[in-house]
Amino acid sequence: MGNKLVPEVRFAGFSGEWEELNADKIFYSVSDKNHSNLPVLSASQEKGMVYRDEIGIDIKYDEKSTKNYKRVLPGQFVIHLRSFQGGFAFSNIEGITSPAYTVLDFKNKEKYYSLFWRYVLASYTFIKRLETVTYGIRDGRSISFSDFSTLKFRVPSYDEQAQIGNLFKKLDDMIAFHQQELTTLKQTKQGFLQKMFPKEGKSIPEVRFSGYSEEWEEHSWINVVEMSTNMVDPKTREYDEIYHVGPGNIESFSGRILDNVQKVKDDNLISGKFYFDKGDIIYGKINPQLAKYAVAPFEGLASADTYVLNSKNGIEQGFLYTSLQTRDFYKYSVSVSRRTGMPKINRDELNKYKFLAPREEEQIKIGNFFKQLDDLINLHQRELDALKETKKAFLQKMFV
Repeated sequence: MGNKLVPEVRFAGFSGEWEELNADKIFYSVSDKNHSNLPVLSASQEKGMVYRDEIGIDIKYDEKSTKNYKRVLPGQFVIHLRSFQGGFAFSNIEGITSPAYTVLDFKNKEKYYSLFWRYVLASYTFIKRLETVTYGIRDGRSISFSDFSTLKFRVPSYDEQAQIGNLFKKLDDMIAFHQQELTTLKQTKQGFLQKMFPKEGKSIPEVRFSGYSEEWEEHSWINVVEMSTNMVDPKTREYDEIYHVGPGNIESFSGRILDNVQKVKDDNLISGKFYFDKGDIIYGKINPQLAKYAVAPFEGLASADTYVLNSKNGIEQGFLYTSLQTRDFYKYSVSVSRRTGMPKINRDELNKYKFLAPREEEQIKIGNFFKQLDDLINLHQRELDALKETKKAFLQKMFV
């Protein structure tokens, strides 16, 4: 790209350099007041301008208190108190907002496409550039139009702006759709966890596979769960090429191993770690309210802040892993961990835990059912992550 004002990636049919303009050649500040009949809006870093009651703020207003509020129209932008963190808020709706905010509109709507600017004015690059004109401004203060007006922008033709803006709108719509599907799947899983394990005081679940009717039997953790004591020295070279997993490498409530996991040789480990095999369960003992658990997808070493678990004596591994995700285990682990200064569940407390289980054949079906759900959730998560990475790459390559 060099010093030329052209993006690295571009739609076919467009050529030539983008035009460089000062912000005050593109935008002007709007101060349209006396619209107390309109709904009050708040600025959100994620969603732009939203109705204030949508974010749980229920403040009663009268005409006198809102007469100085500024009107915001669809397609306009708002400089708000958090703009130095999240950029300017785009509005899809009409309403009024705080007089402390600055409302921006285009000087020439036929030359500038609002969706294009929605991404420009919320981009990481733009937020970093804001630092050059907001030196000394602290949390809680806004950015004035005069601060902003001297910034330079590189601008393509209206048609190219429209192509770029519409592309990112489609990507955002796809991301929102996949996010909703993922949320629905996670809610479905939680529903099954509540219905496929007996409620407190019951010995039979509300929902179960056909052909099973027996009551579940109580088991003591100490009798059916093996808690590894196989601690090894990570400084010996034999473990260099396997991975080290701690609570910080496990996503809460999902069992996903995060991308930040590193090999033993890269983590500068000093103290002893627990060796684990593929298929072992890793459970975070610190802050159990964070629900850190995972089935190891590879062999490795686990932090001393975790337990390495395996089932025994009639309890299936998949069923044990699913049991860790139940409301009953969560409540128990959190309640006993609060007895110490640093929330932690120790071995003795785990060994006292009692839980219900059906016979092994039904356990296997339950474990497999939830594994299939987890696989589906992980697939949707990967698709969502891929879309976000695609958007991130385009943001870096399609702007100058």
